Amino acid sequence: MAHVENHLKSSEFITDIVIGMSDGLTVPFALAAGLSGAVSSNKIVITAGIAEIVAGCIAMGLGGYLAGRTELEHYQSELKREYDEVERVPEREMQEVKDVFADYGISTEGQNLIALELAKDKTKWVNFMMKFELGLEEPNANRARNSALTIGVAYFIGGLLPLSAYFFTPSPKEGLIVSAIITTICLFVFGYFKSKVTGQPPLNGALKVTLIGLIAAAAAFGIAKLVS
Repeated sequence: MAHVENHLKSSEFITDIVIGMSDGLTVPFALAAGLSGAVSSNKIVITAGIAEIVAGCIAMGLGGYLAGRTELEHYQSELKREYDEVERVPEREMQEVKDVFADYGISTEGQNLIALELAKDKTKWVNFMMKFELGLEEPNANRARNSALTIGVAYFIGGLLPLSAYFFTPSPKEGLIVSAIITTICLFVFGYFKSKVTGQPPLNGALKVTLIGLIAAAAAFGIAKLVS
């Protein structure tokens, strides 16, 4: 019987969805909850909520883009440095290769043989040093763009869910009740599937995500009430 290994793929995409969706569900919900304790019109809550969602999409997307660009630029900078070092100090770089395999219990003879063979191909040599000396994997060239789009869209969708309650309720108080129900369900479902996909206990993850979101909303609501 063939052995099948199940490993998580597209972890960057999943990470971006988690970042965007979790913030999208909690921040606009917390804002709407806070305003519900201070204003008497749903229009104000909706206007402020939409403005926050748009601003949040831009800010979160920009943050994802800059993070992706920084990751790529850091990798390229270290790659250039490694190429320079194998040219200037090849003996030291070969010793670093040997040190890597020494940590795996390879004999001195084996270390020398592997280092000599690896040094015959400069590109493979540098890639080896990038991965095993520096712990760096080459980022996707489109990582910054993809991250910005994924985080922004996930934030937008997540933000609309709690805000939607205020479109069909007569007052902020009723809107808050419906919004709390919708958001609690969404947080629980989102936390459950996030934990399941990442190999964590689904129920514990769902409860954790739900609790964090509700605490944030309760804090915003309480502060708005206190100030008003």
